[in-house]
Amino acid sequence: MRYKTLGKTGLKVSEIGFGGEWLERHDFDESVELIKYAAAKGINIIDCWMPDPKSRDIIGMAMEGNRENWIVQGHIGSTYQNGQYVRTRDMKHVIPAFEDILTRMKTDYIDLGMIHYIDAQEDWDNCMSTEFIRYVHRLHDEGVIKHIGLSTHNPRIAKQAVETGFIEMLLFSVNPAFDMRPATEDLDSMFSGYDGDYSGIDPERAEVYRLCEENEVGITVMKGFFGGALFDEKRSPFGVAFTPKQCIHYALTRPGVSSILCGYDTKEQIDEAVSYETATTEELDYASVIASAPMHSYMGQCTYCGHCKPCPVNIDIAMVNKFYDLATAQENVPESVKSHYEALGTTADACVGCKSCESRCPFGVKVADRMKVTQKLFGC
Repeated sequence: MRYKTLGKTGLKVSEIGFGGEWLERHDFDESVELIKYAAAKGINIIDCWMPDPKSRDIIGMAMEGNRENWIVQGHIGSTYQNGQYVRTRDMKHVIPAFEDILTRMKTDYIDLGMIHYIDAQEDWDNCMSTEFIRYVHRLHDEGVIKHIGLSTHNPRIAKQAVETGFIEMLLFSVNPAFDMRPATEDLDSMFSGYDGDYSGIDPERAEVYRLCEENEVGITVMKGFFGGALFDEKRSPFGVAFTPKQCIHYALTRPGVSSILCGYDTKEQIDEAVSYETATTEELDYASVIASAPMHSYMGQCTYCGHCKPCPVNIDIAMVNKFYDLATAQENVPESVKSHYEALGTTADACVGCKSCESRCPFGVKVADRMKVTQKLFGC
């Protein structure tokens, strides 16, 4: 298992994480064993947005004696009322629901205290101007939550979260289909209506990735499989099917992303997700799928897929292109982006203009030309 630093939190999280929302539909002991099996495979981050007692008890039992090796995303604002999940900012429900996480997970801290599920501007304004956000800060000041995070599907909310300066990481929905769509406050609409003329990543979503990378706000990924629709060419907006490994690789190659949280029903599904770590380049190749799709296009846009490898002078072309895109999205090159670019060692100035990479690019990116302008931009 590979581990990545989750932005400015400094936490080392497994690339493959555990999304816990399916736990309650299985036998208690079976679900406990599933989490322990995931830990044995190297998974160390788990998301618990679920407010139901069974799910929380399962996670608590599974972590018992091993708590220090788990990184928990615990949500503030997800409550259980009259046997139902209710998202609320009403403190008479918020406080006992969060305290319930600590009790049922048999812990006195949560690694990532998540401001739960804000997609609407009105909800954002309400959260940031009431006792709700003061409670979040109080938990952080007291060390009950080690870091403040936020979950959203809306890039406009995500951008505002990054700009607060105190939100250190995001749980954000990332997949090739969502990336094409403009911002919306209606999550359900993101799963339908892909009949427009979409071409590449929506600018607002690209801006979120840029801001997260630049400000060291880590991203963990939800909705990475588009509800499973990407696995079926008839339901996929691209008209072609992806594999789980391809979806995982797509998410993990976005700027700022550290981990993708997958849901599991069985140990075999955990094995399938973890097999990403030893997959071949061909198995991870999402770019060829997108490029050959009958609907929608990323032509001319680098997706950081790595098809351009190998370079005869060992330039990491995908990373060079990523830093170029991050830098040119602003008036002046951020020092953080420049330092990351220079840390690559072999930079754009090493390009010999052979263009062998261009023949391999599924999206027709003029790589040699980009190396020239990148050299001019960064001075090396």
